[in-house]
Amino acid sequence: MQASYYRPTRITVDLSAIKENIELHKQKLALGQSIFAVVKADAYGHGVLPVAKAAIEAGAVGFCVATLDEALELRTNGFLEPIIVLGPIDYEGLKLASEYEISIPVVDLDYLDGLIAKVQTLSLSKPLLLHLAIDSGMSRIGIRTKEELHQAEAKISAHSDLLFEGIFTHFSTADQEDDSYFKQQISMFKALLGSLSQQPKYVHVENSATTLWHETLGNIVRLGISMYGLNPSGKALESPITLRPALSLTSALTQVKFVEKGTGIGYGKTYVAQQDEWIGTVPIGYADGFIRKYQGYQVLVNGQLCEIVGRVCMDQMMIRLPEQVALGSKVTIVGRDGQQERTLQDMADYVDTIHYEVACLLSPRIPRVYIEEKR
Repeated sequence: MQASYYRPTRITVDLSAIKENIELHKQKLALGQSIFAVVKADAYGHGVLPVAKAAIEAGAVGFCVATLDEALELRTNGFLEPIIVLGPIDYEGLKLASEYEISIPVVDLDYLDGLIAKVQTLSLSKPLLLHLAIDSGMSRIGIRTKEELHQAEAKISAHSDLLFEGIFTHFSTADQEDDSYFKQQISMFKALLGSLSQQPKYVHVENSATTLWHETLGNIVRLGISMYGLNPSGKALESPITLRPALSLTSALTQVKFVEKGTGIGYGKTYVAQQDEWIGTVPIGYADGFIRKYQGYQVLVNGQLCEIVGRVCMDQMMIRLPEQVALGSKVTIVGRDGQQERTLQDMADYVDTIHYEVACLLSPRIPRVYIEEKR
């Protein structure tokens, strides 16, 4: 999707906030631990290449992504650091993963058998870097028993084109107050890890929530949502460090009009002016990832909360203004205006979701602008 530069809607990403968040997490690292920046999904909607550069400058030593395509984007743009793909890739991508030295996961024995069969048909110049996924309780991907783990280890060691580089898992409740299930997961992972005949180069289990609220384990921290300044738990747990959100979303009024009592606003006439009102039009809509459920949500104009009235359209929305406001006035959807602030968490709460989803849904049609504001 083409970014739309000839309208006032913008996402601004403060790279100094990302660097500051990484610096804070570095202070929590155990001896021998390093940070891999999680930049999947276009860096959670923040823009992968500028964020990746900032992360390395702040001290991250590698990257985690979701797909091989995301890894290749980093490699082909000059990033030489280790890259771990966290989701399974098609066998057709194995040669590329080998050529570009991209680490990929083994999700179970069936996947490994198919991978070995495919590799035997290829002429690889470099060994394929494999990370064994352990399903410690997330029930998404991974090996579940010691027997399966030992079989996988043996199968990999039998092939010179394969290198057992890492082992990992993912905790499903690390961001919750009740840590009983988390403890079960970490206990299972430790048992499987301890049963290996040889420890791999990388052991990674810590996501943002784990590194904030739990014991350290492994030598890689996969720093995701908290790198962007967002609390992994939403509002369930207080962060032990002061995170600084990196993303703001702003636009401007493209029309300001006076409407009389009884005037219908938007598709379906779902809002009718209860009195004479000032209405402003803002060029953002559901094609930008600002979904229709935000009808009734409040944004900021001149430091004042203004309700979205009528249905959010594909490309525009309307807001009720407290008074006549100048055409072109700034509209703050995420960010601070005067004494007021609107956050991704506010947006998530309004539509009963998580801020991860809100950020990732912001479409490429909204241009990203990068700044560095030192505090």
